[in-house]
Amino acid sequence: MNIEELRDYCLLKPYTLEDSPFGPEHLAFKIAGKVYLLVGLDQIDELRFNVKCDPEYAVELREKYDQTVIPGYHMNKKHWNTVYANRELNDAAVYKLIDHSYELILNGLPKSQREKLKEEFS
Repeated sequence: MNIEELRDYCLLKPYTLEDSPFGPEHLAFKIAGKVYLLVGLDQIDELRFNVKCDPEYAVELREKYDQTVIPGYHMNKKHWNTVYANRELNDAAVYKLIDHSYELILNGLPKSQREKLKEEFS
């Protein structure tokens, strides 16, 4: 997996907007202003990114894939993981972690906000 594939995957997700709120060196993928994936653009040798995660699942992932999933760099370590692509997890498993983060953010929005998104993006 490379950064272009990661970006393309995120942009295929409904209601996703791309932003650079932390400067031009980082991309954030958001739903209704809430980040579900953050990636630095300066990565050449090794792709890594931050995704939101259920706290219990985060601990499980970190224990099972200690070379691939670590507490989120510069993030709330209880709720965010830094994931290294192309290590212990294949691309499909990495995409599932992105999906998990996306769903946490989407499902955490108030129902009225989810309805508004459906209207805006239909």
